[in-house]
Amino acid sequence: MSLNFGRTLLAIPGPSVIPERVLAAMHRPSPNIYEGELIELTASLFPDLKAVARTDADVAIYIANGHGAWEAALKNTLHRGDKVLVLATGLFGMGWAELAGTLELEVQVLDFGNQRDADPDRLEEVLRADAERKIKAVMTVHTDTATSVRNDIPALRQAITNSGHDALFLVDCIASLGCERFEMDDWGVDVMVAACQKGLMTPAGLSFVYFNGKAAEAQKRCKPGYYWNWHPRTNPEIYYQQFAGTAPTHHLYGLREALTMLVHEEGIEAAWARHRTIAHAIWAAVEAWGDGGTMRLNIADPAKRSLAVSAIGTGEGEAGRIRRWCENEAGVTLGIGLGFGRPGTPEGDRNFRIGHMGHQNVAMVLGALGAIDTAMKAQGIAHGDGALAAATTVLAKHGQR
Repeated sequence: MSLNFGRTLLAIPGPSVIPERVLAAMHRPSPNIYEGELIELTASLFPDLKAVARTDADVAIYIANGHGAWEAALKNTLHRGDKVLVLATGLFGMGWAELAGTLELEVQVLDFGNQRDADPDRLEEVLRADAERKIKAVMTVHTDTATSVRNDIPALRQAITNSGHDALFLVDCIASLGCERFEMDDWGVDVMVAACQKGLMTPAGLSFVYFNGKAAEAQKRCKPGYYWNWHPRTNPEIYYQQFAGTAPTHHLYGLREALTMLVHEEGIEAAWARHRTIAHAIWAAVEAWGDGGTMRLNIADPAKRSLAVSAIGTGEGEAGRIRRWCENEAGVTLGIGLGFGRPGTPEGDRNFRIGHMGHQNVAMVLGALGAIDTAMKAQGIAHGDGALAAATTVLAKHGQR
């Protein structure tokens, strides 16, 4: 017998929970793709996408996942043979580096491992040593979804400035946009990539590349090809050029509803505050469990943790047992560990992740935490008491001054 009846709960770090309103907005017949409502709706997206990223830069929409946005960013700013410097803090930083290699770019990686953020001093040192200015771009992630490391983007920008180097600064915000503070213009980011399926609460399938004037100038020496070229997408003569063909019609309706919820109803500052409180509640629970067991947050310093995803380590095999019990018996799906070993192996079953991004509230957070607490009791896994009390104490203080 199982307790797994009723609504299931998705607690993976993307795709995130889709609001009912977004699903309802997408549940409609196909629209006219040549004139009328869809064209007007599409035009309304760009001011809100810019508001979420705090930028006046251009933004191109692609029918692609985050990997597509990675490729679009590189093909529009770099030429074959150019050198890039990648600051890797986990699986996804390394993944962007690998993709750059397939485009015949020369890739230099500064690997900071799975439990450290990128070091601005080390970045400045490497750029100062590049006297011939061979490095054309610095690439990093704001949040690495696998490790839950959050990089200090303003500090990294300052390191580039201090070095006197003119490299472009490219940042992946796929896991962070809409969840935690990002100020593209004030932080001096030249190119930012994002996707719709995490903080933007829309089914996977759209990605975004934001670019400023410096990046637009760099594109003039590049050969992005037809599909990835961001120029016609941001300066279309006719509507279909915005998507290099047929528009992703129903995704656009869903995204419109999600941005209405995020930007116009809740407000981006309030959304950032909500994510911060929820993250701190989850951290409090994990720390309480760890007092009497092996559970621990992957990132020791709270200031360097993502507010959208928490990577958690356990004793050998415990993470796998917790995940399977939660999914099979409680209807709660937790994220597998990425970058620590293949799930089902002793190494892979020592880590799991909780996604707390996008459409999240108190009941959903406590549901996930309660399922984990119950799983450890059911499985006889040693853990400290008081996790839910610790989490509710944090949640109860939300908005208090």
